[in-house]
Amino acid sequence: MPGSPERGKFEKSRPGAIQTSLDRIEADPAHHLAGPFRPQTPLGNGTASPPPVSPRRSEPVVRWSSESRGFWDDIKSLRWVVVPSSSLKILLIVFVLWANWEILAPYVAKGLPNPFASLIFISHRVPGTPDDDPRYQKGYLDLLFIAYYIVFWSFVRQSFTLYVCRPVARWFGIRKEAKLDRFGEQGYAVAYFFVMAVWGLRIMSQLPTWWYRTEHFWIDYPHWQMKPELKRYYLMQAAYWCQQLFVLLLGLEKPRKDYYELVAHHIVTIWLVGWSYLINLTYIGNAVYLSMDLPDSLLGLSKLLNYIQWNRSKVTVFAVFIVVWSYFRHWLNWVILWSVWYEFDLMPETSKRWSPSDGVWMVWWMKYQVFAPLVLLQALNLFWYVLIWRIAYRAIASSAAEATDDRSDDEDEGEPDDGDEKDD
Repeated sequence: MPGSPERGKFEKSRPGAIQTSLDRIEADPAHHLAGPFRPQTPLGNGTASPPPVSPRRSEPVVRWSSESRGFWDDIKSLRWVVVPSSSLKILLIVFVLWANWEILAPYVAKGLPNPFASLIFISHRVPGTPDDDPRYQKGYLDLLFIAYYIVFWSFVRQSFTLYVCRPVARWFGIRKEAKLDRFGEQGYAVAYFFVMAVWGLRIMSQLPTWWYRTEHFWIDYPHWQMKPELKRYYLMQAAYWCQQLFVLLLGLEKPRKDYYELVAHHIVTIWLVGWSYLINLTYIGNAVYLSMDLPDSLLGLSKLLNYIQWNRSKVTVFAVFIVVWSYFRHWLNWVILWSVWYEFDLMPETSKRWSPSDGVWMVWWMKYQVFAPLVLLQALNLFWYVLIWRIAYRAIASSAAEATDDRSDDEDEGEPDDGDEKDD
């Protein structure tokens, strides 16, 4: 009944349940967004992590350890994803095979294309396009390129984390193993998203969609003849997100409590990447990528500054991050959603049909297929946006005592504390 006490009790409990859920996430030390902004252990006062010890052959290896058990074993167990020496060997094997073919083919297989070229270089050049301004289309060989660059990103990620970020973190006084891992992850995120944001900005500047002129998402559709740089950028992004999802689903990294949030985000992103590429909406894809990458680079930077306790710089960067996130992740995403809903019919009438051989897929219901993943992505962004503002409010409202809180940091609270800090 409309006025029943049971319904009133239920309606009152829903806001309470949401509030409780948000409080739990905000206090969760391992949450990828809220965790790194919790109070940090004063640098130099933590427990030093014991040096890594090579396990005996009879002992199991922690799945997210970067310790190699041998190349062939890493291949079989898929641990090459987190063991940089093994992923590098895979990359070199393919490169050597490609180079040998280039050297020997003129003598033993003249005229035959290099079968390894599609792994390293983009394929499916449009016949007849000039050498000084070539165009490329999509094709099945793109899957080989993505597969190779999944290995590439695995090598880059682990190498950057272990050999660049960890020494920097130790130099700043971070010792605990879990925090070193998180510092490495965020350092890599800053580097990756900044580089891809600059690259995406450069590509958009060469397109008619420059600064979100959304009508050109649809005018002259299909945009199936891509500049080589746009195709390379798109497939490199696809490989990165596939690699990230690969690591999560196989449990090759230390588990996170917000595992399902991240899996959902990666699946939606890959859905957007793959679907927009398949149906020749790469202009929209570039716009979505750019709206995601720049805010993520600033988010990672503010986390790094929090880890090393540069509090004034952290506050400044976080304030800039909120403005950038609001504009890119929400305003520009809503602009894209508006374009899908209201400008869809700007495409030529001849393109409003299902004819993959002609590069057109835009029957009437495809409007909703394009709209749906963008809405899901915006829903995730809004959820995180609430957390971002709660973090900001907590920082502003915190007392002086909380500002000097020396409690253990989020991710390392499970580590033993039975020894004195030791310098490296």
